[in-house]
Amino acid sequence: MAVEAFARGGALPQGARFLQEAVPAAEGCYSQGHNRMTTMRRWITRWAVLAGMLLACTAHALTAQEALAIASGESDARSEALGQALAQGDDKTAAYLQALADDAVKLAAGQVLVVRDGKGQDPVSGQAMAVPLDAEDVMLNNRLRGEIDTALAALKLFSPEVKVRRQAALSLLKEPDARRKPLLDKALASEKDPQVLLLVRQARAAAMLRSAAANDRLLAARELATSAQPEVLLLLNQQLTAETDTAVQGVLRKATQDVQDGLRWGERLGTLFTGASLGSILLLVALGLAITYGLMGVINMAHGELMMIGAYATYVVQILFREHLPQAFDAYLLVAIPVAFLTSALVGAVMERTVLKHLYGRPLETLLATWGISLVLMQGVRSLFGAQNVGVENPAWMSGSLQLLPNLQLPWNRVLIIVFAAAVLVGMALLIGKTRLGLFVRGVTQNRPMASCMGVNTGRIDTYAFALGSGIAGLAGCALSQVGNVGPDLGQSYIVDSFMVVVLGGVGQLAGTVYAALGLGLANKLLEGWTGAVLAKIAVLVFIIVFIQKRPQGIFAMKGRSAEA
Repeated sequence: MAVEAFARGGALPQGARFLQEAVPAAEGCYSQGHNRMTTMRRWITRWAVLAGMLLACTAHALTAQEALAIASGESDARSEALGQALAQGDDKTAAYLQALADDAVKLAAGQVLVVRDGKGQDPVSGQAMAVPLDAEDVMLNNRLRGEIDTALAALKLFSPEVKVRRQAALSLLKEPDARRKPLLDKALASEKDPQVLLLVRQARAAAMLRSAAANDRLLAARELATSAQPEVLLLLNQQLTAETDTAVQGVLRKATQDVQDGLRWGERLGTLFTGASLGSILLLVALGLAITYGLMGVINMAHGELMMIGAYATYVVQILFREHLPQAFDAYLLVAIPVAFLTSALVGAVMERTVLKHLYGRPLETLLATWGISLVLMQGVRSLFGAQNVGVENPAWMSGSLQLLPNLQLPWNRVLIIVFAAAVLVGMALLIGKTRLGLFVRGVTQNRPMASCMGVNTGRIDTYAFALGSGIAGLAGCALSQVGNVGPDLGQSYIVDSFMVVVLGGVGQLAGTVYAALGLGLANKLLEGWTGAVLAKIAVLVFIIVFIQKRPQGIFAMKGRSAEA
């Protein structure tokens, strides 16, 4: 029997189900042969239980008064009504709050109604209602909108998807509110996933952190000490500033230290990743220069502009896909990579055949000529695309980030650029070391007269090698377009760093280029945390100057006849 089950501490039945079980139970009293007084007493008892249970069932439903209190009045009173309604956590409350967030709620004659597509509906009963002509929109300030958004996230604690519940718990942890404690208690009782359960417990502790009872604050601080969320550290520091109880202050200090220790590894790994990301970009930029300068001895001051051309080629491909193939937009980067390579390689080949082939062995003239070419290329781009920067959009598969730790997110665009740089490095090493073209390039570099005597067309090899270095610069520009804006001055930011990488690594040494690029990237980011960006850059430059004085050949010295020349 329902009443007997209730008396034994069983779960409360729901509405109609209770009536189906409780009324036959009451009718059965007549057939048990008891006297009228006993029967009457049992009837009164059971109907009292029935009334109490029905009240318990309806107490957790949105009421018209609550809906009106949330929609009208002063901000503080509306915020308080919102907190009380949120504690119920029923579907009608969630639907009503979503309607408020969508600006679909109106007021008419002291009554609230939800209006969608011109049709009105009572938010409590769900019945259709006519929309009066004098109905007014519900006004929401930024504070209430933020609280409604947080409330909607809180109601997602009961979503069937674990990921949604985890995000909801994180949202409540970041913006704690003591009024949500009943909702968090309800979520704690039903949650099964260990990770979500931990986050809900921490969110509940964060909500209790400003409780009037010192014991509650003490327990909350101890619970939050196990958290590794950056937001928790801020909450603990804020409470520590306002705390007056000596015992709680001690626990808060220890909890703050524990959370800091937990976050420290994420900060260290984040710094290393940032350094590796910068190093991979420097590697891409310097790889092309390692050929044109390291192997061919050409001081190409237009190398940065060849990168810029690759970036603008990517931009043009993006525009073409957006206008003509919008359904395949996410694949534009796969087309832009070879287009950027070929465009920059073609410009580099034209440079070599028209200007640089007449200047081999004359480094000063080469430097001045390529600097002039860089100015021409920048002005040409300004004339075609304008002086303002242009934006290149990431494909969907390069958007977002990879969450490894609570305070460590790796952006997918930078992760994929690191992978791309490694792939370009491997491809270039195979091309130089394993192919016929690579053999000819190495032969011409080490002994041009002997290579010519062996039948190698040295002029053609020079063009191929310079076009290859220029094409790799175009690939670097394509990669850079995914992490920042593209403008005519893009290459100027990296030309000095790329020369430093090549000289530090050893002229003509691919392995040295890799070590120098990654080393400079990591050194820059590690020093920035201690000295700031400007002093870090100065420290790196001083180190390179001292290193080159002590070891002019760089990290890896060239071997063979070219080293003796």
